[in-house]
This record gives sequence, structure tokens and C-alpha cells, in this order.
Amino acid sequence: MYRAGFACFVGRPNAGKSTLTNAIVGQKIAITSNKPQTTRHVIRGILHRPDAQLVLVDTPGLHRPRTLLGERLNDLVREVWSETDVIGVCFPADEPIGRGDRFISSEISELKAKVIAVVTKVDLVDPATLAQRLLAVSELYDFAEIVPVSAVSGHQVETLTDVLVKHLPESPQLYPDDVLTDEPEQVLIAELIRESALEGVRDELPHSIAVMVEEMLVEGKLTRIYADLYVERDSQKSIVIGTRGARLKEVGSRARTEIENLLGRRIYLDLHVRVAKEWQRDPKQLRKLGF
Repeated sequence: MYRAGFACFVGRPNAGKSTLTNAIVGQKIAITSNKPQTTRHVIRGILHRPDAQLVLVDTPGLHRPRTLLGERLNDLVREVWSETDVIGVCFPADEPIGRGDRFISSEISELKAKVIAVVTKVDLVDPATLAQRLLAVSELYDFAEIVPVSAVSGHQVETLTDVLVKHLPESPQLYPDDVLTDEPEQVLIAELIRESALEGVRDELPHSIAVMVEEMLVEGKLTRIYADLYVERDSQKSIVIGTRGARLKEVGSRARTEIENLLGRRIYLDLHVRVAKEWQRDPKQLRKLGF
């Protein structure tokens, strides 16, 4: 019997959803960071097995929105929920159950999809703490199954994959064998640049950075990529650029390595930092930046 369908991981920001998506697909398709709200796009990663095709949808963290961008990201999550066959609600083992977890658990009660609980980051806690978390999670909602995992150590990642596949409908495959993601190349590249820019910036900056790939030119074995990083204020621009451009150079060199791994060829990366005042609250600028 062959199964194929869509599963998504949801949870509050920084619950380990993107890291888990990458671990199951076996390749980096979603950017990760220890900053909350790293994911801003719905990214689909596709796992091919002899008996099934699992299309994993990585979503932004559901949160209390403070900007128009925040509201749009929450709407995106709810849209994905309504279209998937299985929902994995992620609860980080190293944090107690909070108001955000209860809110998400109450929201999913309306949905038709099969809902499982995924307790992530189990490598960060001792067995006694893990037992407490599993009990607390089981009291939140009548989950079809509860699976503790660690994407970092690989603990029970295969078990989780089996559980997700088990709840998919019988169906012919949905994507060709060689497709790992249906995300456009330019979006993936912009995300890798943003991930690099998030490294080491001050806490106030993560939400203010957006990236647009303006142009990609293939010249023989070299691909030239021209991209703009957008921030909301001049003071943020100087943080991203750093003293004599040192930070931006570091961002570019880190991103270039990741993009070359993604594309499998040599690239030239040209980055510019631009100010788009209060873009997170401006519908016109949000549209321009792809939200």
C-alpha cells in the first residue's frame, strides 16, 4: 500500500520545527536560528520512501502579533493547518508548557487532520524532566500519538517519520522522485542570506531583517547573485554593516558557502543593505518583500 500526503509541524516560535523538517528530509531546506520567528515562509520538504511520499510543510511559529507582518504569518499558519493530512504540534522539552502551547492546542480542536504531539529537543533534558513534559503534553489535548525526538542527536527521528506516514492517506505519489522541495531557488537563497545575517545580531534586530534576491546571472560555471538586505532604521543598517563593513563581509562569506552547497556551483554574491522604514507595518512594502 502506497501513501502520500502533507504533514506540517506547528508550535510557538523556536520550538524546533525547522531543524526537525531538515532532519527528516535529510537536507537543509528550512533555515534555522536560535532567534524566535526565524521561519517566515511556508517551505515544503519532500521525503521519498519506497512505500510513501511525505511532504513536510514547515510553518512560522504561531505568536501574539505586534505588527501587520505578524498577523500575516499567523494567517499563513492557519491556512496550512486547514490543508494538511497530519499535524505535528511541537513542544520543546527544555521549556515548561506555556500559554502559547495551550492556545495552539485549543485552536487545533476544530481541524479535521490527524493531530500528533512531538516533544522536541529531548537531548537537552534529563529523563525525569522529560517524563514531566510528556505527562503535561498528554493533558493538553487528546493527541493520536505523542513522540519524543531530538533532531540534533537523531533520537527517534525515524520513529516520528513512520508515525507521520502511517496517518497519511493512500495515494499515488505527488512529486517526481528527484524533487526535494518545491520552493523557488531565489526564495531559498534569500532565506540562507537572512539566516547568515541573523547570526550574532542584537536581540532587537531579527524581526527587522528581510532579504530580496534582485538578480541571478549564470555566466559559465559562475552564478552572480545580487541581493538586498532590508532593515527598518539607519541605526540597524550600521549594525548589519559593522565597522568598515566587517559584519556584512562575514554575512556574505557565510551565506556564500551555504548557497554553493545548495546550488552545487560557484557563486559571486553581491549584498547591499537598504532602509525600508517600518516595513513590517506597511502593506505596500510587505507586498514588495513577498509577504
